[in-house]
Amino acid sequence: MSDLRQLPVPDGLDGMRVDAGLSRLLGLSRTVVATLAEDGMIALDGRAAGKSDRLTAGSWLEVELPESEVPAVITAPPELVGGMTVLYEDDDIAVVDKPVGVAAHPSPGWTGPTVVGGLAALGVRVSTSGAAERQGVVHRLDVGTTGVMVVAKSEHAYSVLKRAFKERTVEKRYHAIVQGHPDPTSGTIDAPIDRHPKHDYKFAVVAGGRPSVTHYDTIEAFRAASLLDVHLETGRTHQIRVHFSALRHPCVGDLTYGADPTLAKRLGLQRQWLHARSLGFEHPADGRWVEFTSEYPPDLARALERLRD
Repeated sequence: MSDLRQLPVPDGLDGMRVDAGLSRLLGLSRTVVATLAEDGMIALDGRAAGKSDRLTAGSWLEVELPESEVPAVITAPPELVGGMTVLYEDDDIAVVDKPVGVAAHPSPGWTGPTVVGGLAALGVRVSTSGAAERQGVVHRLDVGTTGVMVVAKSEHAYSVLKRAFKERTVEKRYHAIVQGHPDPTSGTIDAPIDRHPKHDYKFAVVAGGRPSVTHYDTIEAFRAASLLDVHLETGRTHQIRVHFSALRHPCVGDLTYGADPTLAKRLGLQRQWLHARSLGFEHPADGRWVEFTSEYPPDLARALERLRD
């Protein structure tokens, strides 16, 4: 007996090797995934895939798992999430203010709280569309990024919002504090992003990567840093962090992407100063434009006040 898994390759695995990516996706060891590839059990867009082939987001993935290797479905247990508030809710959508340290949905190796589990604990039923572990999730914020996030409650809302994010009709605005002073003070960063060539957990500006466009304006300048309003045209994993790091203006506190640990410590930051400030889109029920805003959480507000002082 075997179990055939069929799904598109998630955006977060784009550019990873088959063995590393499917290990993360399915919760199996890389050795097991490599054996499945050698046995012809893994196909991408209908063609057999080797363990060192690269995954492409959106490619159609088929994996035939022997019964002994079928992983348990990862689901989000209902769990109240401290600090997570529902900014708006109707029959089609729930808009949440996501705190730091919370993942959008469960994934292999993540044992912390999730937005999906937090909504379930509040009795909010979400769409059953999407993979079992991320039903209703139409976009994600990093665990270390706070702010506005929308989840689909109806199947219609799921399909409409997924299409809106894909077609870039959603208005995504972030506030970020970066080191130094970007020159020009307002501009556009157009640089392709892919997996870091040496570190699977990071991304980087890479020739031949996925097109990535970030627009920014300086709101306020300090001696050592600048508060920016950032508008994403594309939505790549870690896009803002990677783009400003590539300009040598990393987000303050973002040690993964080269920020100054001394400055982070002085400001009391345990993570990057990056916040999903607002989200605007056409409501899936009637097409009217709706927009939701999130205030800075306490750790980011404190760091900003210290910069102003």
